[in-house]
Amino acid sequence: MLRRFAAVSASALLCLAGTAGLAEARTDSLYAPSAVVLSVSKGADATSAVVLRAVTLSCAPTAGGTHPAPEAACAELKATSEAGAFDELLAAPDPDRMCPQHYDPVTITVDGVWEGARTSWEYTFANSCTMGVTLNEGAAFSF
Repeated sequence: MLRRFAAVSASALLCLAGTAGLAEARTDSLYAPSAVVLSVSKGADATSAVVLRAVTLSCAPTAGGTHPAPEAACAELKATSEAGAFDELLAAPDPDRMCPQHYDPVTITVDGVWEGARTSWEYTFANSCTMGVTLNEGAAFSF
């Protein structure tokens, strides 16, 4: 009788251990993850450019990371992203600012996971003034 009780107890413990392992594997969030690295680099191609500045940004389920204004940056990226492309960041340049016409390329990148899908986006500006005018001093790349 004691052996049967020990065997039943041991199998119950194994079942509980298996269930606990399954519970740990599940995600606690209903939100798709959004965690990216934003960078500003000197050069015309992100693969060979020299990174000047970079920050991490996590947007779901809460805003965080090393970005100085994560809430504002997440809101801007969310409003301008479409299927992992952030081309709408470039849609509202300041028409009242002018820049010199010299070529000193600056490349910005968004790399990581956005709304649960892998993303890798980059855009190259002719110079840093053009970058500032095109991004209209938006929150995402103000670091």
